[in-house]
Amino acid sequence: MSTALTLTTGPARLTAAGEIDMSNAAAFAAALAEARGTQPGEPLTVDLTDVEYIDSAGLAALFPHADHLRLVATPLLAPVLTVAGLDDLTTIRG
Repeated sequence: MSTALTLTTGPARLTAAGEIDMSNAAAFAAALAEARGTQPGEPLTVDLTDVEYIDSAGLAALFPHADHLRLVATPLLAPVLTVAGLDDLTTIRG
């Protein structure tokens, strides 16, 4: 059974809402691979402020793209991204 996840793309932005887990991490990874910045070299902003839960599969989807991402997270989610080591690879803002 798939967990509810909504993905919305815009210019240089991917917004996720719901839960990201092993049931939908492939869709999240595909959206990350397809989304791009509007200018070459511009980072893609990934808005996770409406993500209620992310498991290791969701975190793993972020790592291959970390060098060109900027993450926006809630105060509850930001420590998870930091413990995973994403703060060493990309910018995380609240």
